[in-house]
Amino acid sequence: MPEFYQYLSAAQEQELASIAQQIVQPGKGILAADESTGTIVCNDRKISDHISGVILYHETFFQKADDGQSFVNKLKNLGIVPGIKVDKGVVPLAGTDDECTTQGLDGLAERCAEYKKEGAGFAKWRCVLKIKSHGPSHQAMIENANVLARYASICQQNGLVPIVEPEVLPDGDHDLETARQVTEQVLSYTYKALMEHHVYLEGTLLKPNMVTAGQSCTKSYTAKDVAKATVTALQRTVPAAVPGVTFLSGGQSEEDASLNLSAINQFPGKKPWALTFSYGRALQSSVLKAWAGKKENISSAQVELLNRAEANGKAALGTYGGGVKSSAASDSNFVAQHAY
Repeated sequence: MPEFYQYLSAAQEQELASIAQQIVQPGKGILAADESTGTIVCNDRKISDHISGVILYHETFFQKADDGQSFVNKLKNLGIVPGIKVDKGVVPLAGTDDECTTQGLDGLAERCAEYKKEGAGFAKWRCVLKIKSHGPSHQAMIENANVLARYASICQQNGLVPIVEPEVLPDGDHDLETARQVTEQVLSYTYKALMEHHVYLEGTLLKPNMVTAGQSCTKSYTAKDVAKATVTALQRTVPAAVPGVTFLSGGQSEEDASLNLSAINQFPGKKPWALTFSYGRALQSSVLKAWAGKKENISSAQVELLNRAEANGKAALGTYGGGVKSSAASDSNFVAQHAY
């Protein structure tokens, strides 16, 4: 009889699965926070009706609000799980045609242990794949899949739920069908690597791109088209053991990101995972525009945040029909070759 090593204890698995399920509660999602963190965590409890997790950066993770309370404790008191970005950015992948990988594995275990001790419940690591005439290449897909798997394993060993983010960039003139096929390839490589690295899938979350045509594509597609392509790609690649899919917004406007998410949840067929959001620009554009870094604008910025969070909470349930007013709802958030 073959023997299988137990990489995580039953208690570790239970904790990871519990955190993952808490994040993907019905009608809730993740805010990927940056400049507006100070405004967000000072909000009232209404925000926790729609936001279950907030991704912080190293600098903000250890900062305190004006009242002396840490941002981490502010979030916990609101019933929100604090998360942390642990990768150290995208770098060129040698021997490829302008493809890339993500650095930050050195010292990751020690960093994860520190973040867990200070109150983090989950982590995020972003890899980037580019659609080109001969890409993404096998080399890029296998490299990024293995990096994500190593990161995920290290996170779980230290009690953090890993959000696995293999983003297929929207740059280019490719059509929706091409985007779907590439997304399927990338996700297939990713889950093969996760299994090979003995990652506990019930204690992970996936943060993929929605399947959308390239930003320069001349053909128009509806939200239903995006939903069909996205759900099809997920059905063909993502194991049912994964608790949830927390989509990135990928440069979509705030309103498009909400409408597409709602259409994805409305699309018929087998969807064994929660389908929700992990938005940065698509939750913050109107907030930052209203705030403008001025203390007197905090209340207005909080209203903007609550409006967009409510819209996306409804979208995660498939009940958003559009129309939520916000100051930058229709503005494009696309940034070419987006890297951070």
